[in-house]
Amino acid sequence: MTTLRQNTIAGAGEAEGVGLHTGEPVRMRVLPAPVNTGIVFRRTDLEGSPSIPAHVSHVVGTDLGTTIGIGEARVHTVEHFLAAAVTYGIDNAIVELDAAEPPAGDGSARIFDELLARCGVEEQDAPVKFLTVDAPFSVKKGVAEYVVAPADSFRVSTSIEFDHPLIGRQFGSFQLGHSLREEVLAARTFGFLRDVEAMRGRGRAQGGSADNAVVLTDDGTLEGTELRFPDEFVRHKTLDVIGDLALVGARIQGHVVAEKPGHAGNVALAQQLIARAAKKALARPTLNIEQIMHYLPHRYPFLLVDRVVEFEERKRIVGLKNVTINEPFFQGHFPGRPVMPGVMIIEAMAQVGGLLVLENVENLEDKVIYFMALDNVRWRRPVTPGDQIRFEVELTQVRGSTVKMRGVGTVDGQLAAEAEMMARVVDR
Repeated sequence: MTTLRQNTIAGAGEAEGVGLHTGEPVRMRVLPAPVNTGIVFRRTDLEGSPSIPAHVSHVVGTDLGTTIGIGEARVHTVEHFLAAAVTYGIDNAIVELDAAEPPAGDGSARIFDELLARCGVEEQDAPVKFLTVDAPFSVKKGVAEYVVAPADSFRVSTSIEFDHPLIGRQFGSFQLGHSLREEVLAARTFGFLRDVEAMRGRGRAQGGSADNAVVLTDDGTLEGTELRFPDEFVRHKTLDVIGDLALVGARIQGHVVAEKPGHAGNVALAQQLIARAAKKALARPTLNIEQIMHYLPHRYPFLLVDRVVEFEERKRIVGLKNVTINEPFFQGHFPGRPVMPGVMIIEAMAQVGGLLVLENVENLEDKVIYFMALDNVRWRRPVTPGDQIRFEVELTQVRGSTVKMRGVGTVDGQLAAEAEMMARVVDR
């Protein structure tokens, strides 16, 4: 069983500069973070150093860039760093800023590319969170239109059209991989000289210049700026799409076709991707006893799972065990005062965990899961006939065919048992 694992950065790194829109000098530090943290921005210049997770639920603005915020804390133009993090496969990191916007660098994501290259990548002991597109759909927001389709990897195909001799209509298609560093991350933001005064009137582009943007005149570029690519404009729009879609908080597996994309449209698409994933999770059929018996080799009197009611692939499962007086172990444990043996409670929990692991195994009929270790086992209350135990098991580590899980069992909302388990999938 091969499972991709999450990544963080191997060591801390720093970058300095000026914010593209705020014009404020800023020092940025990137730090490693534990599994399942995601990318979190932290404003160290504000009281209490408030943190803002890079998630679409925290988007508070899309004017010429994507702004996230919680309360009074804001971070502007997060998309360029997020695009670089996606390219490097960074799932977890803390981004500290002593101002409201990351440094603009040269207007591309190259400053963050170089920063992450210096930091390095470190693999972590938890499976990657994927958001997989399993059916085509479309989204429209203003002039921006998107079509999303299933794919084996993450690909973005972008079309733009501007009435300018250097742009016209451009199209580019890029697949996630190392080549994105030069193909997309190096593409600079752009704008029209005629719009600069209006942008600054709205408090935007305060730090913008020919040093950190491709500024277009009516028939060329300001001060003779040379383009890095003939289609640098569509490449930068693709960079924005990748960075904004990172706000789903997972690695996307699908093909995004974007026509005239903008930040508002990108965020609307990210919201739709999350909504569809949530709907898919809710709609996922539960497993009844016949389906459970397809996955588990256990049979009476040792099959101790009656139903699975929740399932998050490669992450979490919830299963039920209905305890009745007909359980054979009650004959001797104990006559006149039936109490479910603690080892049987943990066995039922382990079977639920086995379902979580085996559901992702190919050639299931040739595999079996053996439990290797138990740690931090605790029993908190007795379980008696008439109780229903609700087991929630979370996958915490995957190393090849060996996995670690943490499980809890509750009865009527009260904790009955908990344990950490290690198991291995082997050939029958």
